[in-house]
Amino acid sequence: MAGPVRWGVLGVAAIATKKVIPSMQRAADCEILGIASRDADRAAKAAAELGIPRHYGSYQALLDDPDIDAVYIPLPNNLHAEWTLRAAAAGKHILCEKPLAMSAAEARTMVAACDEAGVVLMEAFMYRLHPLWARTRDLVAEGRIGELRAIQAIFAYNNTDPANIRNIVELGGGGLMDIGCYPINAARMMFGAEPTAIQASIRRDPTFGTDVLTSAVLDFDGRQASFVCSTQLEPAQRVELFGSEGRLVVEIPFNIPADRPTFITHIAGGKPPVEPGITVIEVPAADQYSIQGSRFAQAVRDGAPAPTPPADAVANMAVIEGVFAAAEAR
Repeated sequence: MAGPVRWGVLGVAAIATKKVIPSMQRAADCEILGIASRDADRAAKAAAELGIPRHYGSYQALLDDPDIDAVYIPLPNNLHAEWTLRAAAAGKHILCEKPLAMSAAEARTMVAACDEAGVVLMEAFMYRLHPLWARTRDLVAEGRIGELRAIQAIFAYNNTDPANIRNIVELGGGGLMDIGCYPINAARMMFGAEPTAIQASIRRDPTFGTDVLTSAVLDFDGRQASFVCSTQLEPAQRVELFGSEGRLVVEIPFNIPADRPTFITHIAGGKPPVEPGITVIEVPAADQYSIQGSRFAQAVRDGAPAPTPPADAVANMAVIEGVFAAAEAR
């Protein structure tokens, strides 16, 4: 196809209206043509505020618009499968928020449906496409820390609002589904493998029933990734990669700001722990949501695979399920 990919957005979630849509509107190969909500007034309001030409009072009405090429789905986790399947049936390409599904089995069904329909499907792990992580992967591949053997990560925020979807079990809430999926994904990406064993511990909120503090160790045939995720801690995020000859610290690894440079600290040599050799590597500012939209649009235009294959979403969901199972088995 020629020209920009014409997008429709299913829902007016904050992630869409505050971050993804404005960023994609700045991408030359993306045109946000329409936005839908189950509340027609909310759809009209969002369209007016964001300068989107079309708005719809139902998700299906957007899918029925023949001018829409692709959809972005920022709906609650429990609705991802239903609307991905409906979008595929309508012949729309699909960028769906993470996690792709409520289970690995559900994710496999979604992938199969999109394959059969001949549409591109991608899970929206935007951070993977940012130059910060491209540089991190290059540093490891260049041997700057020797052999990568361990990864440690934390991702946390504090949200105790009972009405927030992240605190509602039935909607796919909880820390592991919302943010624990990121360190799992990063570990799998950096090791280029799937874990062979999992240990985990989970604390659940006595009122919400959601996991609010999860710690896990993923074993990758002798290499290890450990992480903590929480919805009730001081906000924090950080990834540290340990090698046989050095380590890398990735600051702000997931919610990467678009308006300022980001940094990777390379630590090797010197006189550790008091005087280690430290090099700070600056990565120029970039908008990960704009990059994600452009890379997806290029795949649609070129008839190429998604930059992150949908099979990766199935594998990530399988690890999430493994963490839950390991914690329950303790």
